[in-house]
Amino acid sequence: MEHIVTVQDAVTAFADFMEPTNAELDAIEREMPVILADVDLLDAHITTLDRTPTELDNRRIRRARRRALAARVALLNHTTAAILPGGAA
Repeated sequence: MEHIVTVQDAVTAFADFMEPTNAELDAIEREMPVILADVDLLDAHITTLDRTPTELDNRRIRRARRRALAARVALLNHTTAAILPGGAA
């Protein structure tokens, strides 16, 4: 039987000082509405995996898909507005 302790030590050896930077945390914060909208969309799809979707399920999926798309567009517009000064998007 081989022990993988040395591999585990190598994997976790840098964990103490490898924290996300402020820029990475800011990027996650900006993308959080997109992440949450995608989670809602996945939730809507998961509920219909083991059964035939009802009309209510289909509406929930459509709403979640629209919210996910709107969140992506808002993120893209925000990013574009930050890159192009003067609001020329």
